[in-house]
Amino acid sequence: MSTNIPSAWYADFFTYLPNEFWRRVAAPEWTAVDVAFVEARLELAAGSRILDVPCGSGRHSLALAAHGHRVTGVDLSAEALDHARRAAAGQQAAVTFEHRDMRDLTQLGVFDAAVCLGNSFCYFDPVGTREFVAALAAAVRPGGGLVIDVGGAAESVLPGFTGEPRTMRTGDITVETTFEYDATASQLISHHQFTQGSRILHASAVHHVWTSGQLGELLTEAGFVDLSRYGDPDGAPFAVGSGRLLLAARRK
Repeated sequence: MSTNIPSAWYADFFTYLPNEFWRRVAAPEWTAVDVAFVEARLELAAGSRILDVPCGSGRHSLALAAHGHRVTGVDLSAEALDHARRAAAGQQAAVTFEHRDMRDLTQLGVFDAAVCLGNSFCYFDPVGTREFVAALAAAVRPGGGLVIDVGGAAESVLPGFTGEPRTMRTGDITVETTFEYDATASQLISHHQFTQGSRILHASAVHHVWTSGQLGELLTEAGFVDLSRYGDPDGAPFAVGSGRLLLAARRK
């Protein structure tokens, strides 16, 4: 098992090549169905104040703002935020972007809803994850909503896991990925080689794997209620083998 990956791997991972690859892969249709899910499940009123954390290159933030909401996006990747700000200027959207750790949400105010989309919820170890959930709870007003998107729930990752390598291409960027699962630490570890012409980047990521029940307990302990689980933005129920877990809740 890999032992030399820093716990804060995410601080240096999201540079140009990984970000640009994801910007190309994430089709506008994906964003549209995610935003429709958030608006429907959280029953968002026009002009709702929404926290998007982490926001990456801003695709969900910009789409929510285009629907008339007031959005604050938070991310640690300076490259992603530069891209998001340029896109926002072009669209004249009601959105602002903050460069900070997603556990540090103080001084941003109180929001009608928060979203954590794009499989970014499980970057931290258990202590850090609880800190993130507590920060979300403090940022959302009583009665406000929350949606988290988890691609690494145990019920999604473990059935049939083989660690088989995967190669993906978009335009002139190729990503070769290998996987391993640390059963002692409950971590899904992915090793990536990004290639664009003569440019090559090696980077590894760690997703801490939680069961659906454990995630529900985290949110409940932090003061969220009315939890609902979905396996797809179309409203399909979450089940063993679902590719992602969309968990919607309300702040008590």
